[in-house]
Amino acid sequence: MNEAQASQASRSPRTAPAPIIELSAVCKAYAKPSGEPLPVLIDINLTINEGEIVGLLGRSGCGKSTLLRTIGGLISPTSGSVLYRGQPLLGPPAGIAIVFQSFALFPWLTVLENVEIALDALALKRDEVRRKALAAIDLIGLDGFQSAYPREISGGMRQRVGFARALAIEPALMLMDEPFSALDVLTAETLRTDLVEMWREGRLPLKSILLVTHNIEEAVLMCDRAVILSSNPGRIAAEIAIPLPHPRDRQDPRFRELVDEIYGVLTQRRIEVTPTAGSSIAQLLPRASAIAMVGLIEAVAAPPFNNRADLAELARSLNFEIDDLFPLADGLHLLQFAELTEGELTLTADGARLAQMSTDERKALFAQHLVRCVPLAAHVVEVLNRREEHRAPRRRFQLELEDHLSPEHADGVLRTVINWGRYAELFTYDTRTHTFEAFQPLTGNGEPDVESARGSP
Repeated sequence: MNEAQASQASRSPRTAPAPIIELSAVCKAYAKPSGEPLPVLIDINLTINEGEIVGLLGRSGCGKSTLLRTIGGLISPTSGSVLYRGQPLLGPPAGIAIVFQSFALFPWLTVLENVEIALDALALKRDEVRRKALAAIDLIGLDGFQSAYPREISGGMRQRVGFARALAIEPALMLMDEPFSALDVLTAETLRTDLVEMWREGRLPLKSILLVTHNIEEAVLMCDRAVILSSNPGRIAAEIAIPLPHPRDRQDPRFRELVDEIYGVLTQRRIEVTPTAGSSIAQLLPRASAIAMVGLIEAVAAPPFNNRADLAELARSLNFEIDDLFPLADGLHLLQFAELTEGELTLTADGARLAQMSTDERKALFAQHLVRCVPLAAHVVEVLNRREEHRAPRRRFQLELEDHLSPEHADGVLRTVINWGRYAELFTYDTRTHTFEAFQPLTGNGEPDVESARGSP
């Protein structure tokens, strides 16, 4: 074969990776109580080819798991098309297996029986089921534990059973929904390394892997390509190739550059400072603890960051993953204690001031920012001040929010405002009666502080 023929052969369709899954303009929406659609995924165009590990990343609630279940045929898209091997996907196909975050084992079955149960739907002969199950158990490193029950083995071994069960059916595509997140750090690292090694050596009986993860370094360690979802609703924000050779070194400058690039994409679409359209109080808020946000301010204010921190370095320093770090960073950005841009968190002047304050001074400054930046917090204070008894039931605000948000989102917003308002001493909240009450600290003579009770910053 001459050079021209070789070049032509390299471009031949026969040598191109064959697509396993093709998503075209896929959208998924659920109905709000009002009947209006609540979009979760919008305009997803994605192809997963043979011979690649694809990482799916995004912030909590961006629709990663919904997309994975759509690819697996467990749920149907509201619009758009999903093709498996070129044919419409109308339900879970035999060629796709899923490994979930939870071990999802039957506790009354042995390791062998838990793997065999995945083969029941294939109508195989009993000896063939046993042969395939034992081969998968041996492949994943559990030989000798066939007769053990889940309670008798460690978490890492239980997740290996989950992998063996998925591999036993010899799928074309294995979907993994944060499969290492329930494991301790060392066990997760060992399992990741073993899985990548088996993949590279061609010992896994599958064509491709889709890994849903919230761990950016995990994606760069394992994957050939990272697909990043933005939030509200979920859509593909970027696809980043990861062309590093295996085994990969976390200290490699190219590795660090890719990690930083993904952090940068994930922070491009920041939380909105202004309320959502339709209501001044129906503003989605990050699920972040006020005390944890103050702790993050202290960490960023201190050396070696000195008020400006690269998110990747900050995550490594605090041993945080994106679902730990981003809600806190979003909260500080929303409350104007920090600016979150292009993978960096920079404290504002008030953020830097707060780090140096006493506890009471911090609460007062936090209260000022909370009332100014979160309309719902100011609304709660206003309602409490207006009422003679300075009390109001949670349900009153829940219903108001549900005019514009789903019940789940309304509940999450209220939980965040309760946490932030309590810390700022704008109001108290009784979890037994589900009631807000204006905060009334005592003055030096033992009488209620009327101005503080009114929520004055």
